[in-house]
Amino acid sequence: MNDRQQEMVGILLRHSNRFLLVKDITEELNCSEKTVRNDLKVIEAELKGYSSAALVRKPGLGVCLEVDENDKSKIYRDLYINGTKENRMEEEDRLIEIAFELLMSPSAVTVGELAAEFYVSKSVIKKDLDLLGNWLGSFDLTVETKQRIGLTLEGTEKDKRSALARLPELVNTNNDFIKNQFSPHEISSITAWMRDLQKKYALSFTDESFERIVLHSLLMLKRTKLQQFIAMPDEEVESLKGHKEYRWAGELLDRMEQAFSIRFPDSERAYLTLHFLGGKFLQMNEVESDGTDELLSKVITAMVNSLSRTHAVHFNHDEELLEGLRVHLHSTLNRLKHGLPVSNVMLQEIKKMYPYLFDQILFAIEEMNQTLPLEIPEEEAAYLTLHFQASLERLKNKHLAVKKAVIVCHMGIGMSQLLRTKIERKFQTVQVEDCIAHSELQAFLKRRAVDFIISTISLEAAGKPYIVVSPLFDKVDEERLVEMVSQLGKAPQSSGKSMILSCTDPFLVFPHLQETNRYEIIKKLSLDLFRKGYVEKEYTESAMIRERLAATTVGAGIAIPHGNPKYIRQSVIAIGTLTEPVEWGAEKVSLVFLLAVRDDKQEKVKRLFREISLLSEDPDRIQSVLKEKDRLQLLSKFNGF
Repeated sequence: MNDRQQEMVGILLRHSNRFLLVKDITEELNCSEKTVRNDLKVIEAELKGYSSAALVRKPGLGVCLEVDENDKSKIYRDLYINGTKENRMEEEDRLIEIAFELLMSPSAVTVGELAAEFYVSKSVIKKDLDLLGNWLGSFDLTVETKQRIGLTLEGTEKDKRSALARLPELVNTNNDFIKNQFSPHEISSITAWMRDLQKKYALSFTDESFERIVLHSLLMLKRTKLQQFIAMPDEEVESLKGHKEYRWAGELLDRMEQAFSIRFPDSERAYLTLHFLGGKFLQMNEVESDGTDELLSKVITAMVNSLSRTHAVHFNHDEELLEGLRVHLHSTLNRLKHGLPVSNVMLQEIKKMYPYLFDQILFAIEEMNQTLPLEIPEEEAAYLTLHFQASLERLKNKHLAVKKAVIVCHMGIGMSQLLRTKIERKFQTVQVEDCIAHSELQAFLKRRAVDFIISTISLEAAGKPYIVVSPLFDKVDEERLVEMVSQLGKAPQSSGKSMILSCTDPFLVFPHLQETNRYEIIKKLSLDLFRKGYVEKEYTESAMIRERLAATTVGAGIAIPHGNPKYIRQSVIAIGTLTEPVEWGAEKVSLVFLLAVRDDKQEKVKRLFREISLLSEDPDRIQSVLKEKDRLQLLSKFNGF
């Protein structure tokens, strides 16, 4: 779709499930009614991929886009953030094929040859090469243009293999393109031999690690046939020969040599050993000591202690978390130690779903990197986010599941014990700490912590929630206790005012900024906070450092840059909207919240992140914010969170 048609979709989305006169659309777009009707046909075809979306036309009423909220968000993302589906798929297919050709070709290729191969102009190919240049640069690879020769890819074979293995990430697709470059016989044979190896040595790699080893074995086969070998120092090759993983890699390559009539040098065997070393197991008992144990222990301790401080949660009490971190980080440290990339196709999704926790983990990593000899990338930070989020859920459920109570009974030990037995038998979520007399209550509460009191008599100034029940504990009492436990399990309700509005004012709002670089935007907003006394001068540099560590995008064209809380004098948010979307890591951004928020009010910070997450799922509100030029009106768009 062209720009006018995309703008028309925006109008229909903003007025979804309501009829619009064609005349009103023509006035807004400054075009004829005939143009609108023709454009609606194009739009209708584009919307067929969304199950709930339908264009309804009625004489005298106009046109209406009927769509549910889920598809409405999808259409917004696809058309405004990712581009039209048909064009996007065509561009993605071309990008991935050009990248594969550059990575695999042992000789130069010209722009003209690529243009002829893909039936596009040279200017389109040059634009594709600019996009590829940024992605290839992340693997230390560069596209060199040599006069009268063409394009060549400069870099090590190891880096080329890494890029080939992660080629699907270029366009966020699956591994089908890569696997289609190999024969079914090659794929099925290597997969079967890997399964034999797992069975022989009782290994249980995760599916992801299993697929990765198969993929690298396939790439090794094809690159070796092209005489493109991995170069590794002799001493590194020799050091790897002592590992059991070298034996596993050797057995797999021996079968490949025999079946495909090929010979692998020692460096290739050592390289495949690294992938076995970096593979993830399902259980820790399959991981043997390999020299990373001390570092592994330090990393886990540092991460758990840091997150326990910032969340006021005893993560070190969660054995499932500690075991999961040991299994996961063992393979990660091996990959980092041997220079293997850490990939995570869920990175952007995790950052969007758990922005607060992801950010706290990045700060913990930054703190840890100052004392430990390693640098953990943001892809790994996202994996760690999932581990700690799962722990939070477990600890939360555990906390909500068991409520401590004390029974106050005026009828003696026999009746109080009968009451206790009935409650504990019927309510596994209630832990009775003791049965006491009314006269003992205040002294007991000073010694022991309980969530509520179950009493057979009315209490005054108990200092704790309580219910009065019959000593015989009948059905009415059961219902009363169910209600009490339910109320105790509910999260406290927040006050009505938006946290975004609570932390900013009109003088910190900058509509339609002209800057075209994310670091320029961060600098402008943070220096304004410094001049107004909200932050120290060092805050700007700390925000830049945080941004270089990992892009602060949360999806839907929103970024939340922020610096080190120790340089914040007073919690505040600066808001900027951009005239044109700006490249911000892997996404384009139009709305920026510079968060200068102190970390001493954890619940408020979490609530702020939740509000921004909700905003990212509300395309109509985002569009209304971006269009607004008046500062006060712009702020009013955040009412209602």
